[in-house]
Amino acid sequence: MIVTTALLIVNWNLPEFNVWLFLGSILMATSCFAMAHNHNHIPMWRVDFLNKVTDYWLTLFYGFPVYAWIPTHNMNHHVLNNREGDYTITWRLSEKNNFFTMITFPFVSAVYQQTPTSNFLKHYWRTNKTKFAYYISQYVVWVLWIAGAFYLNPKKALLYVAIPMIVSTQFVLIINYIQHVHTDEESQFNHSRNFTGFYNKFLLNNGLHTAHHEQMGLHWSQLPAAHDKIKHLIDPSLNSRSLGWYVIKTYFLAPFIPALRSKSMRLERLALAGGGSVVEHFADDHMASASVTPGKKKPSRAITKKGRAKTKTAAQKKSPTKKKK
Repeated sequence: MIVTTALLIVNWNLPEFNVWLFLGSILMATSCFAMAHNHNHIPMWRVDFLNKVTDYWLTLFYGFPVYAWIPTHNMNHHVLNNREGDYTITWRLSEKNNFFTMITFPFVSAVYQQTPTSNFLKHYWRTNKTKFAYYISQYVVWVLWIAGAFYLNPKKALLYVAIPMIVSTQFVLIINYIQHVHTDEESQFNHSRNFTGFYNKFLLNNGLHTAHHEQMGLHWSQLPAAHDKIKHLIDPSLNSRSLGWYVIKTYFLAPFIPALRSKSMRLERLALAGGGSVVEHFADDHMASASVTPGKKKPSRAITKKGRAKTKTAAQKKSPTKKKK
């Protein structure tokens, strides 16, 4: 937060554009979404006032009122985890994973996320006017910040305020897509893709996505240890070191080198099941800390591990595994 703020101040006061300091701001913008994400799960401070100040800072540097993480992320994505009903599902329009589906995902996802955000505000308008006013105040601060920057200097506002905001808010949606596309949303450990290399440090361990979904209430600094405990249970193809190399090979080289194309674990599961729908939704020990939408009951966890095994056996009897062509 100190580095990000300092870069804005320095860039704004430089007599001329410095490409390296500008790129530094862009790099930190990709970390701002991770700050917002982690603060949303576990508030940074023990003092509520400091948490509220941090909320406003994140609203300005992440680029959108941070309360929106609660209905779209905690109450929806973590509950459904790329299943039907998740407003950020990667397979809404296509089961493919290519450059076009990746760059259009942020726009489609953003449109669908307006529904839970709106319902969330309506809920607090009816039940808690104080919280409603606090969430609305984040919009006010956000708009005033942008308007003030453009009033002072439109060119600098575009370069050092607007562009980093756009990078941060779009980058988080692209990362969400990459970490879930072509995974198996019904698998306990193969529902997310992980990136363990150097850039994961800038993502504040958000690259370790499987462990995060397994224990969303775990502090981000503890995720490496949690990932080490389960990495042997994750399909090796879902554990990559470099996010950059994954993007290059999957979205730029794969169209010309078929061997580099990603394979959909979700479609493979459906094919093995004869294309039938999957009954299981949640394991009894999966995502125990996930929140629910206000006024709605938590999804049933009636299917236990034993019940899951019976369901799988029955499906195998009805639809014998076919050999791949």
